[in-house]
Amino acid sequence: MAELMVGGVRLVVAGISDTGRKRKANEDSILVEAPVFLVADGMGGYEAGDRASQAVVAAFREHGVAEGFGTLVAIRNSLVAADARVAAVAAQTSRGAGSTVAGAVLIEHDGAPHWLVFNVGDSRVYRHAGTVLEQLTVDHSLGQALVDEGTLHPDQLASFPDRNVITRAIGAPDSTADSWLVPVIDGERLLICSDGLTSELADESIRATLTMGGRPESVASTLVQRANEAGGRDNVSVVVIDVIGGGGVAPAEYTTGAVMLSVEHDDADESTVPVR
Repeated sequence: MAELMVGGVRLVVAGISDTGRKRKANEDSILVEAPVFLVADGMGGYEAGDRASQAVVAAFREHGVAEGFGTLVAIRNSLVAADARVAAVAAQTSRGAGSTVAGAVLIEHDGAPHWLVFNVGDSRVYRHAGTVLEQLTVDHSLGQALVDEGTLHPDQLASFPDRNVITRAIGAPDSTADSWLVPVIDGERLLICSDGLTSELADESIRATLTMGGRPESVASTLVQRANEAGGRDNVSVVVIDVIGGGGVAPAEYTTGAVMLSVEHDDADESTVPVR
């Protein structure tokens, strides 16, 4: 666990990456170095998936980690570098390689601290405030695409066999990141996780753990333990971030205030994102 100060924002952060009960190797990697916090889930099998996720972390460590707030340009550069590095890993294998990534970066926007939340693939970022849990990211997966187009009802998603087929990944032909600006609020808790957690635990179980679990290191440990107890069929990685001070005050009717933007182009698309 680490206590951090970033641009006047006080954070307590903990991260765990666990192999799980079924896999022989851990293809997940995490980065907990202010102002960047992320989880990457590698694909490509033994010695390729782990190298792919490590390549993502190395790119963000080189281009995104800095003193004080991060910047949109730094995250753009991190994503470009990550894509190139994972492609280089893939070129050395017969099966190819790729990686998901989901993260949150502290930046300054309009004079106030914000989270720049982003994802490629089906690793996720959640925001927990009070007793409310909201998924900030949207999965890039076949199951989510079918839900979005109305072919599959959300209640059917858990039983859909191909729900976890990835439609975007770092190192793949489509590596476009979706991203959102989210105001930083005192007392909130962010969870960044690989699908090894969300494939084993329903959102309600995650919400209950975040509500009752105590400090970030205890919460992170409990989430990993519960995922393993539920089957542990994949690697499980979680980063838990508590905002202790320096953020804003939550409105009476709490919503994320998330605004979608592009980290792929110079012009931001600031269309309001509905609360999930």
